[in-house]
Amino acid sequence: MSIFTPTNQIRLTNVAIVRMKKGGKRFEIACYKNKVMSWRAGAEKDLDEVLQTDKVFMNVSKGQVAKKEDLSKAFGTDDVTEICKQILAKGELQVSDKERQTQLEQMFRDIATIVAEKCVNPETKRPYTVNLIERAMKDIHYSVKANKSTKQQALEVIRQLKESIQIQRAHMRLRFVVPAKEGKRIKEKLKSLIKVVESEDFDDQLEMVCLIDPGCYREIDELIRCETKGKGSVEVLSLKDVEEGDEKLE
Repeated sequence: MSIFTPTNQIRLTNVAIVRMKKGGKRFEIACYKNKVMSWRAGAEKDLDEVLQTDKVFMNVSKGQVAKKEDLSKAFGTDDVTEICKQILAKGELQVSDKERQTQLEQMFRDIATIVAEKCVNPETKRPYTVNLIERAMKDIHYSVKANKSTKQQALEVIRQLKESIQIQRAHMRLRFVVPAKEGKRIKEKLKSLIKVVESEDFDDQLEMVCLIDPGCYREIDELIRCETKGKGSVEVLSLKDVEEGDEKLE
C-alpha cells in the first residue's frame, strides 16, 4: 500500500497504520509493518525505526494531521513522542483479514514455543513438545491477543494450562556463596524463595546449590548483594532443571 500525504509531500510505502480511538476521536500513526510487532515484543527499542513519520494523524490515508488541541484534550499532553508510544502500545494494527490470520497463527506458534522452552512436567521433569502445547492451547480455546507480547501471553497460557495438564515453570539451578557470619540470617530469609536445596556446605562460608522458580532470581540476587554488601555471590548453574536425555513428552 502506498499513501500520498499532501501535508508534507511524503509518499509513505509499506505502511502499517496503528489506530486508536480516544476522547471520541480517531488517531492514527504510520509505521513500518514488520516493526510494530517487534516494538510490542520489546525487541525494537528505537521509536524512529518503527515510525515512518513522527506525526499523529486523524486519517493517514488522506494525510490529515491531528490538531495540537485535539491531541492535548485526548491524551493530556501534546508530546508527540509520548502520544505515539501510547498509540503503539494500545492501538489496533490495521491489517487485512488474511494478514491478521497469518499474524495470529504465527503468534500462537511463538507462544507455544516459549511455553515449551520454559516448562516441564513436574512429575517427570521432562519438557513438552511445541506440538503438545499447541494442542493443549487449542483444548482450552486460548485466543491470541494481537496487541500483547508473546512473552506476556506465554505466562498467561502457563497459568491457564495448569488447570488441564501437569505443567510448571522449569526450575533454575543456582549456587550462592555468602560469608559465614551472615550465612544463618540470609539462609532464613531465602527459605521461602528456595524450592529445593541440593547441597549445603557451611564452613568458613555458606555455599548452597538450590533450585528456584526463575521469577525469584532477581529478588535472591538483590537480597544477597545487599545483605552481604557485595561480598556474597550468586551463580546460575543452569537455566532449566530437566532430566538428562532427549526424550520429550508428546
